[in-house]
Amino acid sequence: MGCGNINFMKERVVIAMSGGVDSSTAAAILKDTGYDPIGISMQIWDYSAESPERFGTCCSLNDISDARRVADKLDIPFYVLNLEEEFNKYVVEYFISEYMIGRTPNPCIPCNQRLKFDILLNHAAKIGASKVATGHYAKVANEDGRYFVKRGVDIKKDQSYFLFNLTQGQLKRALFPLGDYTKTDIRKTAKSFGLKVAEKYESQEICFIPDNNYAEFIKKKVDADKIEEGEIVTTDGKVIGRHRGLPFYTIGQRKGLGISWARPLYVTEIDLKNNRLIVDEGDTLIKKGFIAEKVNWSIAPPVDGYFKALVQIRYRHTAAGAEIILNDNNSVKVTFDEPQRAVTPGQAAVFYIEDTLIGGGWIRETFLKRQISTIKHQIH
Repeated sequence: MGCGNINFMKERVVIAMSGGVDSSTAAAILKDTGYDPIGISMQIWDYSAESPERFGTCCSLNDISDARRVADKLDIPFYVLNLEEEFNKYVVEYFISEYMIGRTPNPCIPCNQRLKFDILLNHAAKIGASKVATGHYAKVANEDGRYFVKRGVDIKKDQSYFLFNLTQGQLKRALFPLGDYTKTDIRKTAKSFGLKVAEKYESQEICFIPDNNYAEFIKKKVDADKIEEGEIVTTDGKVIGRHRGLPFYTIGQRKGLGISWARPLYVTEIDLKNNRLIVDEGDTLIKKGFIAEKVNWSIAPPVDGYFKALVQIRYRHTAAGAEIILNDNNSVKVTFDEPQRAVTPGQAAVFYIEDTLIGGGWIRETFLKRQISTIKHQIH
């Protein structure tokens, strides 16, 4: 029996397009490899009151225009989804509230989870798309029905760290077309597809904060009476200056302290209870470990609650060896093999076995000295 005119439908996927070279090339790769991509840009912030001509900030008006031109070049459908209200709720309010309690937030993680792999996934289902793709340098794998993230081949660009909080349902419907490419490969590939964004500048700013000045941003968003000045003290309790308000500082900060000292001083602790900024010459920045809470596991941890892993405590941090002990309240105690610098409450801690992301959580508190474990054995 002949096949006649049977129409083999291509798998429809939504590609989140920011207007940059990564997501643009991801869209091109998807179409070239046989998918039916639909480009969607998320309008998440109103730049009109600030600087509408800003380039490379992610999701500005110019970036959305670039995304539209790429979609036209690739001859794929393109839409703009207004998510300003959702972005403010899940990202901006979180960002401000974390600083207000003396923690340092990472807005990219809730943006990925809440907007790209929650709201955008729901929208994709409404238009008949099975998955959402992004321009992250990472991979998603499936083993025995369990989905997990693996590092991208470009170690310098690997973005798996930002994806630790995705659920099994989200990972099942996630596509990362750039996982097997380097950044150099992507720029070359963009040129081969004739995309004008091939050499586009890549900003490192927080997308919704002009000039990366988060202190001024917080001042505009928070009532003045909620931010109080206080003492800057050394670790031995000596008062050496005044701070402008604890939300304006972060662990490891050296510049902008407004104090004169013979040697460089760093913020080593934010004492919210006593409204004090604690500084030191740097030794107390080095921590032996920390407690992480709200842990999300992509791969189930050992049943006896103890294992060794590589732990990454910020995006540009080189993952370090550590022992991890599970607590009863969905938290873990992490003790590094070698002490690490600037372990910061509020940041994400992500756990890897080789290049496989097995889970991660949010740093709640740190400790200086190694606490003796009663665990007598190790799991390999």
